[in-house]
Amino acid sequence: MIGRGSNKFWYIILASFLLWFLLLFFRHSDLQNYNTQVSLYRTHFIDTYESYSVHKSNNNNDKEIKHQSQDIHAKESVVAPIPIEIGSEPKIKKDVRPDNHQKYLTVNETKSINKVFASTDYKNLTSVSVEKINKQPSINGDSDSESCSGRYIYMHRIPRQFNEDLIKHCELLSEWSNMCIFVSNFGFGPRLSDASFVPKTGWFHTNQFMLEVIFHNRMKTYKCLTNDSSLASAIFVPYYAGLDVARYLWDSNNQMKDYNPNSLTKWLRKRPEWKKLSGRDHFLVAGRITWDFRRTTDEASGWGNKLMFLPESKNMTILTIESSPWHANDFAIPYPSYFHPSTDEQVYTWQNRVKNLNRKYLFSFAGGPRPPAKDRIRAKIVEQCRFQTKRCKLLECQDKGNKCYKPVNVMKFFQTSSFCLQPPGDSYTRRSTFDSILAGCIPVFFHPGSAYVQYSWHFPKDYTKYSVFIPEDEVNNGNTSIESVLDKIPKGKRIAMREQVIKLIPGVVYGYPNSSMEILEDAFDISIDGVLERVENIRRNIREGKNVSSVNEEKEEFSWKKNLIGTSAEHDWEKFFRKQ
Repeated sequence: MIGRGSNKFWYIILASFLLWFLLLFFRHSDLQNYNTQVSLYRTHFIDTYESYSVHKSNNNNDKEIKHQSQDIHAKESVVAPIPIEIGSEPKIKKDVRPDNHQKYLTVNETKSINKVFASTDYKNLTSVSVEKINKQPSINGDSDSESCSGRYIYMHRIPRQFNEDLIKHCELLSEWSNMCIFVSNFGFGPRLSDASFVPKTGWFHTNQFMLEVIFHNRMKTYKCLTNDSSLASAIFVPYYAGLDVARYLWDSNNQMKDYNPNSLTKWLRKRPEWKKLSGRDHFLVAGRITWDFRRTTDEASGWGNKLMFLPESKNMTILTIESSPWHANDFAIPYPSYFHPSTDEQVYTWQNRVKNLNRKYLFSFAGGPRPPAKDRIRAKIVEQCRFQTKRCKLLECQDKGNKCYKPVNVMKFFQTSSFCLQPPGDSYTRRSTFDSILAGCIPVFFHPGSAYVQYSWHFPKDYTKYSVFIPEDEVNNGNTSIESVLDKIPKGKRIAMREQVIKLIPGVVYGYPNSSMEILEDAFDISIDGVLERVENIRRNIREGKNVSSVNEEKEEFSWKKNLIGTSAEHDWEKFFRKQ
């Protein structure tokens, strides 16, 4: 009896082992089947995308393809995206492109591809909580070597005084307000939840000067970030230059203004990464306008610091919210807006929302008045808007309870108009430009320095597709009515322009860190592309034996023309860029 009981015990153990083995085998088979389905889905999407793209390229001549070579687009969404037409389209991420060539889709082609998404149940595929197709970024240089080839970036670990300490003592960043609320939440500020004008997710009360904090936090999650500087195509310097200089802008102590810029460049010069190319592969982000870093005098009345005039800075690529038309070492990228999406679907949903709005007013202007002797164009705009109250909406930014500082008011305001007037402010550019684009409102510029020579990486060169240009002198001398100019634009062209504006939205917003935006490129992605391309051009010039160590100041003065038309030839806009 004891022997039989012992055998039963071992029979139970053996049976349990066999059952466990069979369960494990079938779970493994299911996982393999899932991975096979994902692989087949991706192959099906890529093959379909390529077949449509090849078909398109075979039906376009070389001139069209060359003209469109700056545009990249492809969309997939549970929410139906806005129609995609040939032109300036949202860019798609490098690791989802079928190949290294830029492709274009017509409206019919897009509809066909949307059918592919529907047939493959894309929503369910993306919701399965298995390893994502696009893996999370790695800072150890172990990202996919093929997708990161030529795209690795090394980030300097600079002393805390240049970034972290500034955030730690955020109450000292401004003499006029407490900035601590704005540096919170990766630099995006507090979340907005008023669903009456924006969705509950993806929207924040973001300060316009938080770009360097936002960019730094995005860089921490960059897919091709590496700890091995020898792999890097570019090197990022996470210095919060704008927050630093803002503490002393109204101070007469120039030594304090210049202390950190001088200390940082001294630190960089000692680094082995700097010595390799004298900093020509380095870049940093300065979240204020270029004039805050270009003090030309040592007098107490001088404005800003001399960061951009330092020899080391002239070797680096510096990204700002407004660049100088007369210098070659800084490049403008979009002001931070209120929208920071986490998914492609959030972008598509917002695009469809602003596309279908009923816009009551022909044009609108949001801004504070300036003394007429200093800024005549704003006085003329306010005058014309007040005269046409049924066709123009005015939001004056001057009272104590300034409505222009409240995202709710600004976004509601811009969503009611077809055109939004964007005259120069304290400088050429305005954050308002990006708020209006976000609302699907067609911007109207009065100076080419407000956009056309600024955001060359993010805006189409053909400005007539997405904006209206009315020379400010024509308005100032009383010979031009803004209403008349805008009224003459045919309805069909107006609709096409709004479509182009809405298509710009993905490329002018900064996505949330660790977001799952896997298709569209945002402002950060496009900026990185621009930096990598510029550094590669510098390396190419060095390989070809060209002199990159000296800057011809006479030619540099016409940087605006080189960025705009590629040459220094005569241009109709010369009068706008005469140095004063």
